[in-house]
Amino acid sequence: MEITTQEFKHCNLFTVKGRVDSATAPQFAKALDKATADGRFKIALDMSELEYMSSAGFRALLAAQRNCKRYNRGEVVLVRVPERIHEALELAGFTELFKTFDDPVTAVGSF
Repeated sequence: MEITTQEFKHCNLFTVKGRVDSATAPQFAKALDKATADGRFKIALDMSELEYMSSAGFRALLAAQRNCKRYNRGEVVLVRVPERIHEALELAGFTELFKTFDDPVTAVGSF
């Protein structure tokens, strides 16, 4: 798994490549936690190059969303979610918790 971060004035854009599974989920969670620890509570997550996300990755997403939404400071939005991962998010009931966008420009602009 590879994570790249772009910092914008109003938010951070994370691009995740590869697989988020039980082995890489802690690294994924740590990257999201670092952003919130640095006071960046508006996060767009580009998933276009993500091949797989396990329940451990979903838990990291949920924890980040909880941190960001606390005290109405921000939120995590998902960008270009692959169909298979979107179906898994839907089954887990996560589509209600995250806004999704078709392109990063719109997602960053939503903040």
